[in-house]
Amino acid sequence: MKTFIIGVAGGSGSGKSTVTEQIISSVGHNDVSVMLQDNYYLDRAHLTMEERNRINFDHPDAFDWALMNKQLDDLYHGLPIQIPDYDFTTHTRKKETKLILPAKVIIVEGIFALYDEAMCNQMSLRIFVDTAADIRLMRRLKRDIIERARTMDSVLKQYGKFVRPMYRKFVEPTKRKAHIIIPHGSNKAAIEMIISRIQSVLNGQQIIVGDDMFYDDDDSII
Repeated sequence: MKTFIIGVAGGSGSGKSTVTEQIISSVGHNDVSVMLQDNYYLDRAHLTMEERNRINFDHPDAFDWALMNKQLDDLYHGLPIQIPDYDFTTHTRKKETKLILPAKVIIVEGIFALYDEAMCNQMSLRIFVDTAADIRLMRRLKRDIIERARTMDSVLKQYGKFVRPMYRKFVEPTKRKAHIIIPHGSNKAAIEMIISRIQSVLNGQQIIVGDDMFYDDDDSII
């Protein structure tokens, strides 16, 4: 059976991680490997902290696409990978890496999970998590203050200057590439259908044709 690759995209704070966790919980940890796009920010160690703080991290150019494509291709062909471990407080890569083993199901999760054409072409299922902007902002505030040592003022400034305009320009348009759109973050009915599709493939009850199952662009759940 071919490796089943799933893309989970959506704005920052939309609930992508919740969807990923629900898939893992239903399918089983041993059968799922996850590539978090947040690990693939470019290393900014050569810049001063002042210069790093001026970078637009919500632009596609902030990511190491070459490495992401290579490592996704390696997983697809059954090879283990060492993904970068990124430090959000310093905007640099740590010396340590994380081992990710190949599995029957690979999830690529991130705001730009559906942005790169080559990566999309490898995905058998593309999901966009669609959540209201005010909810996304509240979740981002909580995460960045608690986990990334940011102040409320810095988070709000970054949101207004970078996050919101980049979402509208680059992230939201990738919704058109999705097979399934999950409204309001995690939607029970949509998750149950997604799990059913995945398990059907894993059990050999559904056939993947090329790099896609029986989906087309009009077969979205909204």
